[in-house]
Amino acid sequence: MANNMTLKTSTVRRNKIRTYFSKPHNVILLLMGIVLTFTTVAPIVAIIRDTFVIHPGTIDAHLTGQSEGFTLINYIDLFTSKLAKTNLWIPLLNTMLLAVGTCVVSILFGGIMAFLVTRTNLAWKKYLSSIFIFPYIMPQWTLAVVWQHMFNSNAVTGTQNGLLAALTGITMPLWWCKGLFPSLLVLGMHYAPFAYILIGGIFRNMDANLEEAATILDTPKWKIMTRITLPMVKPAILSTILLVFGSAMGSYPVPHYLGLTTLSTKYVSMNSKYTGEASVLAIIMMLFGVAIMLMNQISLTSRKNYTTVTGKSGQISKIQLGKLGRYIIAFILVILTFFTSIFPILSFAVETFLPNPGDYSFLYTGDLSNLTTKWWVTAENITENGMYGQMGILYNNTIRTAFFGTLLVSFACAILAGTIGTLIGYAVSKNRRSKWANYVNAVAFLPYLMPSIAVGVAYFILFSNKYINLFNTYWLLIIVGTIKYIPFASKAALNSMLQLSGEIEESAIILNIPWIQRMTRIIIPIQKSSIISGYLLPFMTCLRELSLFMLLCVQGFILSTTLDYFDEMGLYAFSSGINLILIVTILICNSIVNKVTGASLDKGIGG
Repeated sequence: MANNMTLKTSTVRRNKIRTYFSKPHNVILLLMGIVLTFTTVAPIVAIIRDTFVIHPGTIDAHLTGQSEGFTLINYIDLFTSKLAKTNLWIPLLNTMLLAVGTCVVSILFGGIMAFLVTRTNLAWKKYLSSIFIFPYIMPQWTLAVVWQHMFNSNAVTGTQNGLLAALTGITMPLWWCKGLFPSLLVLGMHYAPFAYILIGGIFRNMDANLEEAATILDTPKWKIMTRITLPMVKPAILSTILLVFGSAMGSYPVPHYLGLTTLSTKYVSMNSKYTGEASVLAIIMMLFGVAIMLMNQISLTSRKNYTTVTGKSGQISKIQLGKLGRYIIAFILVILTFFTSIFPILSFAVETFLPNPGDYSFLYTGDLSNLTTKWWVTAENITENGMYGQMGILYNNTIRTAFFGTLLVSFACAILAGTIGTLIGYAVSKNRRSKWANYVNAVAFLPYLMPSIAVGVAYFILFSNKYINLFNTYWLLIIVGTIKYIPFASKAALNSMLQLSGEIEESAIILNIPWIQRMTRIIIPIQKSSIISGYLLPFMTCLRELSLFMLLCVQGFILSTTLDYFDEMGLYAFSSGINLILIVTILICNSIVNKVTGASLDKGIGG
C-alpha cells in the first residue's frame, strides 16, 4: 500500500514537471532567470570582492605591506584618510547635486514644452516636437562640447576663445563655463525629452472633464493647475525623476568635459593607483541604483488613481496664447531648440575646417582664406601642421575600424537584447502572477537603473583576470551592451504582450500549431511596432554609448572611445569629425526607422 502511494506521488510529481516544461513560457522563464541571475549578480559579487582584495602596486598594497590577500584598508582609507574629502565626500556631493539639478531642469524644460505642445494653441507644433527630442538622440557629450565652443575664453578658462568671446569680446565667469551649473544644465537639456514624452503623453490623454468642472465652478486657473493638473501628471514626473536621477549619477562625459568632479570621473582618475577604493566608489553608485529600483516599487504600490464620474471627455480645451503670443513663444522655442539641436551639427562641421580648432577669429575678421580641408583629406602620415602623424579622417584606418566596430556592436546588441527582451516580455506576461516571473522581470530591469560606468566597472573586473580575460574584445562589449539594454526590449514587449488576449494563442494551441509558428505568424505580427522598438532602442543607444564601454576597450574599437583618445592627443578637429559622423549616422538611422516603421519617439504627442 505504501509503495503504491509512493509510486503514485512520484508519478504525479513527474506529470506536474512534464506539464510545467511543456509550456514554452515556463522554459523561457527558468532559463532567463538563471542566465540573468548570473549576468547581473556575478559582476556585483566580483566588484564587492574587489574592494577587499589587495592589488599589487596600488595604495592598499603600500598601506598593508602585502602583495596579496584580503583587507578592509580600502574602506578605512577611503572614508577616514586625509584624502577622504577629495576622493569621496566632494565627488559624492557633486554627484547628488548634479542628479537632483538634472531632474529639476529636465522636468521644467520638458514639462513646460509638453504643456505648450499639448494644451495650448502654440504655433509650429510639429516642427518643435520633432526637433525637441534631438538632444537625447545625439551623444550625451554633444551639448557639453558645444557649451565649450560657445563660452570658453582665453581670459577665464585659458583655452581658445569660444564664439561669444570671439564675436563680442564678452567673457563669461568660470562658474558659467565649468563646474556644476553647466553640467546640470547640459544634462538636463539632454534628458528633457524623457519628461517631454512621459508628461506629454498624460497631458494629451488627460480627461478634460475635471478641469472643465472646475472652470464652471469659477475655480482660479492657478488652483486648477496645482490641485487638478499637476496631481494628474505626478506619476509621469515621478517616472522621469527615477529614470533621470540614475542616468545622471553615472554620467561620465558631461562632467569630464565641463570639469566637474563626480563619482564617475573620480573612479576613472583613481582606478590605476587606488584600484580597491575606486571599486568602493562603484559600489556606492550601484547602491543608488538599487535604491531607485526600490523607490520605483514603492511608487507603483502607493500610486493614486484620479477618475471622473461622468466618463471620458473627448474634448481637451486648448489654452489660448493670443494671436501674437502663440508665434512669439514658438519663435523663442525655435531659437532655443536651434542651439540644442541644429547648432551642434553646424559647430562640429565648422570645427573640422578650422586650421586651429576652437579659434573662431575668422568670424571677427571675415577672412575665410585660412579654412582648411587637411583634417579630412590628408592621405599620408605627416607630423607637421598639427597632424601628429595621423592621416585625414576620410583616410584614417583607426576611425574607419572604429566606425565599423561601432556598427557591429550596435547591431549585435540590438539583435540579442531585442530577442531576449521579447522572450522575457512574452514569458512574464504569461505568468504575471508568479513570483519567479516578477523576479526575472526585476533582475532584467536592474542593469538599466544602475549607473552605466558602474556596470562597466563590474564587467571589467569580472572579465579581466587570468581565468577569463575578454578585455578589449568585441565579445565583452556585446555581452555588456546586451545586458544593459535588455530592459528596453523587455519593457516594450511586456507592455504590448499584456494587451493580447490569451484566447488568440489558445485557439492556435487547439489547432496544434507549434510555438515557433505561433510567435512568428501570430503574436509578433500583431505587436510588431512595439517589438521593433525593442530592437531599435538598444541599437540607437549603443551607437552613442561611452560610459558603459570606456573601461572595456582601447581606442580604435568603437567611435566613442576613439573620440576620447583624439581629445587627449589634442586633435580636436578629429574628435569633432567623429562627433559629426556619430550624429549624422544616428539621425540617418532614426530617419530610416521612422520612414520604414512609422515609429517616432514623439509620435502621439504632437510630432
